[in-house]
Amino acid sequence: MTAILSTVRGTGLLRAALRADAVITGANGLAYLALAGPLHDLLGLEPGPGRAIGAFLLVYAVAVWAVSAPAAIRRGPAMAVVEANLLWTALSVVAVVTGWLELSPAGNVWAVLQAAVVAGFAAVQYAGLRRS
Repeated sequence: MTAILSTVRGTGLLRAALRADAVITGANGLAYLALAGPLHDLLGLEPGPGRAIGAFLLVYAVAVWAVSAPAAIRRGPAMAVVEANLLWTALSVVAVVTGWLELSPAGNVWAVLQAAVVAGFAAVQYAGLRRS
């Protein structure tokens, strides 16, 4: 319980990583929502799942920004963001390997690149947690 309620002081790196994650994730979410048709043509992602992913990403971006907002970031929610980012990374790789979303070759490359960026956010966020 103490770990969940504990806060992180000296959170410059962690806050910056959370906020960059929120902004980029939000932009991705907006793109998936607004450009579902063209993204289908380019990535092979069907518009329905693309819009669902976009809506999820927007909600997630708001949640990540909220985690970054307090003067002292709470350790539990920050670690939950790291874990969610690692889960997204794993699911992205699984989607490509299994053909789960039936992406085009460009879509597979995009999914792997996106997974790498999300894994990078998780790594920097974790480093920010450990540093504080």
